[in-house]
Amino acid sequence: MNEAISVNQLSKSFSGQAIIDGIDFVVPQGTIFALIGTNGAGKTTVVKMMTTLLTQDNGSIKVRGLDTLTASQQIREIISLTGQFTAVDDVLTGRENLMLIGKLRHLKNYRERVENLLQEFELVAAANRSVSTYSGGMRRKLDLAMSLISEPAILFLDEPTTGLDPQARAVLWQRIRQLKKKGVTIFLTTQYLEEADQLADTVAILNQGKIALQGSVAEVKQHLPQGTIELSFPDREALKAAEVAVGGQANEELLSLTVTTNDEVAKITDVLKGLQQRKIPILGFSQKQPTLDDVFFSIVNKQEATK
Repeated sequence: MNEAISVNQLSKSFSGQAIIDGIDFVVPQGTIFALIGTNGAGKTTVVKMMTTLLTQDNGSIKVRGLDTLTASQQIREIISLTGQFTAVDDVLTGRENLMLIGKLRHLKNYRERVENLLQEFELVAAANRSVSTYSGGMRRKLDLAMSLISEPAILFLDEPTTGLDPQARAVLWQRIRQLKKKGVTIFLTTQYLEEADQLADTVAILNQGKIALQGSVAEVKQHLPQGTIELSFPDREALKAAEVAVGGQANEELLSLTVTTNDEVAKITDVLKGLQQRKIPILGFSQKQPTLDDVFFSIVNKQEATK
């Protein structure tokens, strides 16, 4: 698969402090790549360097084979960026915002593109209203539509759903999936781990200026092979007896016990057999696989502890 973006030993410092410290990754064409990290981890700094808004101190970035330091104008013609904060003009209408970008991009067919995007993002009814009357979800949809008017090969989305309610977030996720189906390469930064889990083909965890872990969502989850079993009990007496018998973490409010199994069938069988032999009654049990949240916080907490 062709490389849409290639980053090699990328570094950036501010006031002598390394914010990005020698990171490497590749984004295959037509895929969604999610860079996740806490606030202040440097995600936006990475995006700014890839979109030619900021120059790196060391390392290289190639976008479709073009170097960001020597071919910035050519790169800008094939990419679009939707930043953390919506870049819309509140005085103009939705349609006028789109028309403005079409004119600035010198597009011949911009009027047709505007109408198509209004339809695609379900903004036709509000197209002639001032953007100041739009909800947060509508503003974000318009912002994304404005990024797409030039039909970019690569779209950068810097925390695109921050501040949106769950319904608006779900709508935007659907739009992002549709863009991928059309062959658009998407580089996404987010602090919402569920978002990366739902959308990304590849995930990279940025922590303390370095890529701590990267791979497919499934590969990243395998980094923490700590499956658990959650058992529920009829009363506190049974819960306490089970905790003594098999260990684990008890929740007295929920009358439940969580036991780490490392996803081993034998361990699960041993736990259940141990309770049965001691005649400790259980109401039921369920297995839980590691989530992206589990992996992320495991890495962050481990690196914090080594500071």
